[in-house]
Amino acid sequence: MKRTSTRLADGREIFYYDAGGEAARTAVRAVPDTRPLAAPPAGTGPEVRRDPLLGDRVVIAAHRQDRTYHPPADACPLCPSTEGHASEIPAPDYEVAVFENRFPSLSGDTGRCEVICFTPDHRTSFAELDEERAALVLAAWSDRTAELSAREDVRQVYCFENRGTEIGVTLAHPHGQIYAFPFVTPRTTRMLATAAAHRERTGGNLFEEVLAAERAEATRVVLETEHWTAFVPYAARWPYEVHLYPRHRVPDLPALGDAARADFPRVYLELLRRFDRLFDRPEPTPYISAWHQAPAGEGRADFALHLELFTIRRTADKLKYLAGTESGMEAYMNDVRPEAAAARLREVASA
Repeated sequence: MKRTSTRLADGREIFYYDAGGEAARTAVRAVPDTRPLAAPPAGTGPEVRRDPLLGDRVVIAAHRQDRTYHPPADACPLCPSTEGHASEIPAPDYEVAVFENRFPSLSGDTGRCEVICFTPDHRTSFAELDEERAALVLAAWSDRTAELSAREDVRQVYCFENRGTEIGVTLAHPHGQIYAFPFVTPRTTRMLATAAAHRERTGGNLFEEVLAAERAEATRVVLETEHWTAFVPYAARWPYEVHLYPRHRVPDLPALGDAARADFPRVYLELLRRFDRLFDRPEPTPYISAWHQAPAGEGRADFALHLELFTIRRTADKLKYLAGTESGMEAYMNDVRPEAAAARLREVASA
């Protein structure tokens, strides 16, 4: 993998990741951003506030009200730049590109937000990528996690993809995001506390025991290889929800071994393609794909890197909304039995 870095017109960083690493690409990747962009005025960025009742941090990012919203394909800010359209990516072509978000939820003293573009092809999806490109995305996730985690102001790095207008996606181009939080997120805080209590009570690792139990029961296992196991969790919150664990526990993406890293593209692409075959619909299935990683500097001994992939679609023509119980009380009600969801995901396996 070769990484080439440069800056956009307003000073934001952009990184190009290439699998081949040919020297000839370096000049192409260094194409300058000629747009008349200026850095945002001081004091207009996001603010982190603490909820006094729950203790959770809430990010106030009012400037994002003006972010790009469903632009036409010929004005996509994530496509490569052309003679008639200067985008967020100045190069005329790329494999994988990562840049600082122009409308970040986190910036400056409150962390950092990056956009990761999986492909220059506007009309494809992650599920349609080949294994080489998926491996390059994994390398980019790992590289950005390592670099951002080393910053003193970053406590946790979160790599994720939202897909589908039903999820709330405002840019159709295949892309994900990387958030560097200045605090440990509430969900991770709860997992760490539960794992620590389990360690104190039993002496064992909770993540390892959950994975071992799912593999032993096998009812909810969706896909298994020598290095990865994908299963629907026993208490799944979403209609179709899959957790993907490396068989050898590691705290984060940079810590993945070579064998698990090499095996990942095949496993992950198969899961995404199964999601697209869940329902009899011409449109691809909306989903959120979320990497859970250990915070920087704490909780690493017990945490287990894993990916959670889920869709808000519960049938071909019905969505799962987070209504009164979920949004109001965080008490989830699932319409699909996890065992049935696992059976369906096995049923739609590639031939």
